[in-house]
Amino acid sequence: MRKKLIETALPLDEINVAGAREKSVRHGHPSTLHLWWSRKPLAVARAVLFAQMVDDPSEYVDVLLSNPERKRAAQRALRQRRAAGDEAAGANGTDGQVLREIAAERERERLFGILRDLVVWENTTNETVLERARAEIRRSWRRACAEHAGHPRAPELFDPDRLPAFHDPFAGGGSLPLEAQRLGLEAHASDLNPVAVLISKAMIEIPPRFAGRAPVHPEARAERNLVERTWRGARGLAEDVRRYGRWMRDEAGNRIGHLYPRAEITPEMVRERPDLKPYEGRELTVIAWLWARTVKSPNPAFADVDVPLASTFMLSTKKGKEAWVEPVIEGRRYRFTVRVGAPPDAVAAKRGTKLARGANFRCLMSGSPVPPAYVKAESMAGRMGSGLMAVVAEGGGRRVYLSPTHRDEDAASRARPRWIPDETMNRDTTNLVSGRGYGFFTWADLFTSRQLVALTTFSDLVGEAAERVRRDAAAAGLPDDGKPLRDGGTGATAYAEAVSLYLALAVDRLAMSGNSLVRWNPVGQKAQHCFGRQALPMVWDYAEPNFLGTATGSVDAAITCVVDPLTIALPPHVPGVTDQADATTRELQSSSRMISTDPPYYDNIGYADLSDFFYVWLRRSLKPVFPNLFATLAVPKAEELVATPYRHGSKKAAEDFFLDGMTQALQRLAEQSHPGFPVTVYYAFKQSETKGWETFLDAAIRSGFAITGTWPMRTELGNRLVGMGTNALASSIVLACRRRPADAPAGTRREFVTALRAELPRALHLLQSGNVAPVDLAQAAIGPGMAVYTRYGRVLDAEGRPLSVREALALINEALDKVLEDQEGDLDAATRWALEWFAQHGFTEGGFGEAETLSKAKNTDVASMVETGIVMSKGGKVRLLRSNELPDDWDPRSDTRPTAWEMVHHLIRDLDEHGERGVAEIVAALGTYAETARELCYRLYTLCDRKKRAAEALLYNTLVQSWSEISRLANDLETEPEGSKEQGDLFKGE
Repeated sequence: MRKKLIETALPLDEINVAGAREKSVRHGHPSTLHLWWSRKPLAVARAVLFAQMVDDPSEYVDVLLSNPERKRAAQRALRQRRAAGDEAAGANGTDGQVLREIAAERERERLFGILRDLVVWENTTNETVLERARAEIRRSWRRACAEHAGHPRAPELFDPDRLPAFHDPFAGGGSLPLEAQRLGLEAHASDLNPVAVLISKAMIEIPPRFAGRAPVHPEARAERNLVERTWRGARGLAEDVRRYGRWMRDEAGNRIGHLYPRAEITPEMVRERPDLKPYEGRELTVIAWLWARTVKSPNPAFADVDVPLASTFMLSTKKGKEAWVEPVIEGRRYRFTVRVGAPPDAVAAKRGTKLARGANFRCLMSGSPVPPAYVKAESMAGRMGSGLMAVVAEGGGRRVYLSPTHRDEDAASRARPRWIPDETMNRDTTNLVSGRGYGFFTWADLFTSRQLVALTTFSDLVGEAAERVRRDAAAAGLPDDGKPLRDGGTGATAYAEAVSLYLALAVDRLAMSGNSLVRWNPVGQKAQHCFGRQALPMVWDYAEPNFLGTATGSVDAAITCVVDPLTIALPPHVPGVTDQADATTRELQSSSRMISTDPPYYDNIGYADLSDFFYVWLRRSLKPVFPNLFATLAVPKAEELVATPYRHGSKKAAEDFFLDGMTQALQRLAEQSHPGFPVTVYYAFKQSETKGWETFLDAAIRSGFAITGTWPMRTELGNRLVGMGTNALASSIVLACRRRPADAPAGTRREFVTALRAELPRALHLLQSGNVAPVDLAQAAIGPGMAVYTRYGRVLDAEGRPLSVREALALINEALDKVLEDQEGDLDAATRWALEWFAQHGFTEGGFGEAETLSKAKNTDVASMVETGIVMSKGGKVRLLRSNELPDDWDPRSDTRPTAWEMVHHLIRDLDEHGERGVAEIVAALGTYAETARELCYRLYTLCDRKKRAAEALLYNTLVQSWSEISRLANDLETEPEGSKEQGDLFKGE
């Protein structure tokens, strides 16, 4: 089968930058539709799918060279390399072979250009960019169909007029099927988790089904500007969700508005707080009420006093707009009052009543410690309460912080929920507060009484809104085919159910930001929803947003978050299907589907346990719409493919369950995937974790897959080097896999190592040509290494025992080190000396004798290296010069003794001082020799990584990551390096 781009090379840096950047995008991003943990960035999913479907140029070089213009361009490039003294241009074979490589490289760069445009967030709905990518996909598909015209199943598998369908059996948040749909493939998604199924339905199934329809809401049909609008895509559906969402808000206000009083600014309040003068006599809309949990004081003298467990008294830390809570003790009681301005004791205000991490507090009345054991005992006995600390109101574009009143507390106390989600929380997992023992036994315990009343009201209104939509749709002339949404209906009934689904997702957003685990952010001055990470941690003082307001946490904000993706980012035309299924037993309807999937990550995330938070509300709202999906009281857990010891009795049993289940799931993918494409599988890992990664690779190999590529995708904001040595979830690895032939021969350890040494250098050259960042090189190199390992049915050591995945990975790393060391042979003598000295001393001093002895071994001497300007020798000591110590007037065109070492460090200094444009000028002057500097960065990064020199490693990694933009700018300068032929030999080994 034809090798695909993802099995050879990728512009990984640009993909990673786009993926990380997307984490900060909110407006219009599908992630605002509903929370899902570890959702893959759309840019990464789009890039992987494109590269999975597009042929690598090495597969059609003859076609490229049959074009006279392309052939002449490749010949010019070959002549230029030879003229520049690039001995490697002929080292790998005949001129014809090298010409083929150059032609493939140039075509690969053209495809990279499409990819670079494709991953930019602003191009997510750019039809010009998308169509360019789709055209390339169709071109590769036609080549495949022509090649397999004689295949016995050609009409089914290789129809040139129809692209294969896509399937993701672990759909989760739906990013992968969504992007397959955007690239023109019919998308199929499945997941065991009903919450994930519902999210995918909302993203890929419903928008195309109702695309192009005008809204049915009477007001929208009556407004002239809306009547005349062309309702492209799902915009009509979005307009109805917005309109009926507003109806829900207004109707909820009629029913429960008395529970959400406005804040009245009285003259008495103004006398105490002159800053409130502009609001005197007005009633302000409350944004949130801020509460602190309380327990009885452990001090016998105050045993009848509920003392606050407040982690902070700061309300706003914004400079010039500080606000804080002051506890005022009055005899045997206390009250809270809000102060504005910087607190007199900032440390005390920031600390609240907290003494240390965890449940360590002090008694506000006596100062006595309130230890964790006491807090836990009180909370588990149901004696933990809450006290109102402050009220946050809207004051014309600014936050107004007010002292609590009896009116505020009375309104909250009047709430009497008539229904609660009393399903028991899992007490075995540490991902939930119940595992910490603070009195949370059911899901209802996470919510205040007022929140429960409001959420059940909104949940009821979802069904009532659906009835209104159905009536209005009939009045608008929309026929009713009588089929419900779950059966593929497109009439009035199905449309009403579709609108109700999005309204139910908005109720989920209300639950996420309206519970007692919501923090108040004093920096951003807003409520932060409870899922700041992939868990539900304990919160001691919490914010209760006003559902009927307009700020974060309100129903207005929730509706906006749900509607935005419908109007902006969801592809409306290509059909999609989502259903609930277990990936270990799922039968695909045919083997004509391309597969990319993001399965659970060993034991990192408890998806099912966390999903119950949403499931209890979705089930109440949508069980009539999807009775089978919500047939159980909670999300299925026994079959969930994660290694959780508490479910399986031991760590070993959990690991075996994961390995067996993942092997079974991947085996089904290997058997049922389209033969013309590799399968791509995402796997996330922690940097210091090896067991989960090895277990996953083992499962892939046991399933019958051969691994043909591994690509590290950084999907978090920030530079991963900052976390060197930490155990944070840092990266996703994308594996490209092909089904291994049943008759794959056995191989020996010697054969495996020999093949690694023969094939890894070229693979590494392709990775470096694709500008893989040094920090990612080791992970990316696993791909070609495992491609060698998995081409054998098994690899046997000298004693006839199978070589384990762990042993294979160790050998791949050794081979990678050897390739990087061998690359040093192409460097000038001074740089080879500098590398070895750097490995031992870094930029610190060493003895002159040691330096001179080493220099003789490298066919140079210290004095000449002082002349080149890379070292300092003084007082019997020698050290390498740092970038900022190099002369700032260096010009490579006039340097008579240039070295690769100084090139790298001049470029690093200029990148810091002048940015990418300044570096581009030097790169243009260096011409082809600039590549020597870039390649040297990989070796330098590896040395720094081994020595734990994170700051220096960051410099080399950053230069490589910036290289694509630097090269583009250098090309724009159109400057040819002078005397390049004469300088060429100066950069070669002697």
